[in-house]
Amino acid sequence: MKKICLTILVCLSLLFAGCGNNEDITKTLTKKINQADGYHVEGLLEIVNNENTYKYDIDVAYKKKDNFRVSLKNKANDHEQIILKNDSGVYVLTPSLNKSFKFQSEWPYNNSQSYLLQNIVEDINNDNKKTITKKDKYDIISTTVNYPNNKELTHQKIYVKDGVIKKVEVLNDKDIVKIKMIFNSISFKDKYKDNYFDLANNMETDKTTIAPTTIEDAVYPMYMPKNTYLSNEEKVSLENGERIILTFAGDEPFTLIEQTTDTNPTMEQVDGEVELLNDVFGYISDDIASWVSNGVEYYAVSGSMEQDELLKVINSISVIPVGK
Repeated sequence: MKKICLTILVCLSLLFAGCGNNEDITKTLTKKINQADGYHVEGLLEIVNNENTYKYDIDVAYKKKDNFRVSLKNKANDHEQIILKNDSGVYVLTPSLNKSFKFQSEWPYNNSQSYLLQNIVEDINNDNKKTITKKDKYDIISTTVNYPNNKELTHQKIYVKDGVIKKVEVLNDKDIVKIKMIFNSISFKDKYKDNYFDLANNMETDKTTIAPTTIEDAVYPMYMPKNTYLSNEEKVSLENGERIILTFAGDEPFTLIEQTTDTNPTMEQVDGEVELLNDVFGYISDDIASWVSNGVEYYAVSGSMEQDELLKVINSISVIPVGK
């Protein structure tokens, strides 16, 4: 009897010791990140989109209280975009094309972000059912995620080693990794001047890309909603380029517009949310989504399609013409 009681006591002590250790991990992360005056992150972001995997060098700068600069550079073509948040608002910049969008948005606080430390900590603290396991010297924190425009993403694994976040994997309900963020370095010692987050200053970073003035062929979605089909295709000449209008009819009608980019400096005000569309940052609102890829502007418009269905269509668009 004494042996049984002793065994139970040992098991309970190990259980509570493990719980305490888990609690220490989350408390340490939360305190370090939430109390930081700023930080700098460099890493590699991978996005799995159907059969394609997009890889980006990512550089994040944060200055307390509300200044963010996220640089996303596509490793395949060195195309760079910048998400900027300062006292004036939220912006998505494509400096090489002289284009910028200003958002009426709560970014980055309105959903999960695998590359922002605050959002990772918030996901951890918001999930009362999170689990923490150990594997290969890592503490792996498993939590739910909040991607309202992408219901496919359901949970994530946060890999922590020696109190530092090393990797985040975002998975679907089949446990397939769809987003992977590898943190190569995290520094809390960097200091930033206010103009580091200035709009004009960031628009001067890179102006090397020459946008095309013609579109040789239209590109088409690989995914099509049920009973929906291409009903019309029209090419229109513009003053400095051209536009292709693809009209899809059926149960889930929508219009896809592809046009060459005007590289004259522009600032467009957008009432929508920042979203990774296909291979770049764009925006999505109730009935429209827009993004710029390889010098071509895309607009997907539907008055009846749900946002997650529209995202499926957008993320299936191939840069290689695939026919009607």
